[in-house]
Amino acid sequence: MDEPLRDTRTLVVQLRDRIADLIREQDMKPGDKLPTEAQLTARFHISRPALREALKLLEQDGIIYVEHGRGRFVSAMSAAQVERPITVFESITDMTRHYGYRTSNKVLSISEEAADAEVAARLKLEPGERVIRLERLRLQDEEPILYCIDYVPRSLIPARLYDIDWSGSLLGILEEHKQRPRMSSATVTAVPLPRDVVERHDLGDFGPALLITETCFNLSGVPVIYAIDYHRGSHFSFSLVRK
Repeated sequence: MDEPLRDTRTLVVQLRDRIADLIREQDMKPGDKLPTEAQLTARFHISRPALREALKLLEQDGIIYVEHGRGRFVSAMSAAQVERPITVFESITDMTRHYGYRTSNKVLSISEEAADAEVAARLKLEPGERVIRLERLRLQDEEPILYCIDYVPRSLIPARLYDIDWSGSLLGILEEHKQRPRMSSATVTAVPLPRDVVERHDLGDFGPALLITETCFNLSGVPVIYAIDYHRGSHFSFSLVRK
């Protein structure tokens, strides 16, 4: 019998991952039928509504499919697992831990400013509406491996900026204000760090970067973060499955 779910991820995401693990551990093949809802709720000590949300995520990921009146089945996508799926939404902290890193955050700047046209469009704001701009480095053993800029609508976090510890989890801060992101839309480009960033923060040895620009949405589909993240190319690689 599996132990109750206890970790820092949301319950539904934990459960999605545990069911995906179950499919792999039992070597289930495309076309195999999943255990029933009653069997899964008993196995994972979870409520049926939470189970159904997790199964919806697996269906959206293409790992399972539903035949009405017959049940849920393992899809061909379940056999196409990749080592680092860029299609999975997760925090930067969780992503870096996957690579074995235990990073620390260095806050380079925090400010409140008027959104320019690009930021306003990404966050569905009117140009000039106020946003919080957070600039940080992620360090592994004092070595910078990620340069990140995040924009958050000021209206979502009414507290004074300097009363908040911005070196911690931005997703955690948003969760405190009931605005935690649950999904995102992202693009990936291979680029060098901007020259002014290299000079200003002494990052001349950072090297090529994978730039991921990402708009993160809460459960209601409202954009809550526009993120610009430069992943040090020597430290990160990503994979994807196309369907």
